[in-house]
Formats: sequence, structure tokens, C-alpha cells
Amino acid sequence: MRDSWRHFLAEFIGTFALVFVGGASIMLAKDSSSPAGLLEIALAHGLILAVMVSAFMRISGHFNPAVTLVMALAGNLPWREVPAYLAAQFAGAFAGVGAAHLMFGMRLFFASTHARHGSAQLWSEAVATFGLLFVIRGCSRLRPSATAYAVGAYITAAY
Repeated sequence: MRDSWRHFLAEFIGTFALVFVGGASIMLAKDSSSPAGLLEIALAHGLILAVMVSAFMRISGHFNPAVTLVMALAGNLPWREVPAYLAAQFAGAFAGVGAAHLMFGMRLFFASTHARHGSAQLWSEAVATFGLLFVIRGCSRLRPSATAYAVGAYITAAY
């Protein structure tokens, strides 16, 4: 494995930051009386994603299991490394959730009480993920220097 610990650490940190900042923005918007809640959430997710991809794109920087799997399918990531990438991403996500919860004085982990299911939810996630993969693939081939900003802008717009 090629200097893999750096890749896995980058995935952990990037996923942690995305979930921490994203989760904290949701918690803040929920607790505030601001009418711009969704905009604040969208900007927080898009900006932190652009920052983390910019910071880690030379090492790694997908922070998303779907992107990891597509990279492996495309031959850009060895399949033997996929389990470690996924583990780093899931560990980073759990750490980000835990840190956001602690910051707001909540229990470390608990089950959500908001139902997220059904065909509309599945469809919206599929469309959003396809769009994300399309943006990443197009930018990385045609304009790699714009990838971080394009991904951040896409995620912001997708909200």
C-alpha cells in the first residue's frame, strides 16, 4: 500500500470536518430563529467541503463512500484499499457527529427521531449522488484545479 496511512488520515479528517461543521450548522439553524436556516446549512456544507477537498486533494479527498466505490470501479483506487477508506470515512463521520453533539451539550450518540425514508428520499439521494459523481468526474478530467470549488458549489446548490 502506497503511503496509505496519509490517505486514510485525510479521509478521516475530511469526513470529520464535513460532518462536524454540517451537523453543527443544522443544530444551530434548528435552535435559531433565523429564516435563512437552509441557506446557512447549505453554505456550511458547501464551504467546508470545498476547504477540505482543497486541503487534501493531493493526498486524497473524496470523504464519501459512494465516491470511493466509483473511484475503485473506475480503476483509480485499488480495491484492496477500499475497506480502509470506508472505515476511515465512517470513523470520521461518527467522530464528527460525537463532537458536534458534545459541543451542543447533547448525548454523544443517539438515534434520530426524524423519519427519513421512502421512495422520494431514496430518489433525491440518488440524484444528488449522481450529480456529485458527475461533477467530480468532469472536473477531475477537464479542470482538476476547479474540482474543490465545483464540488462545494454543487453541494450548496443541491441543498
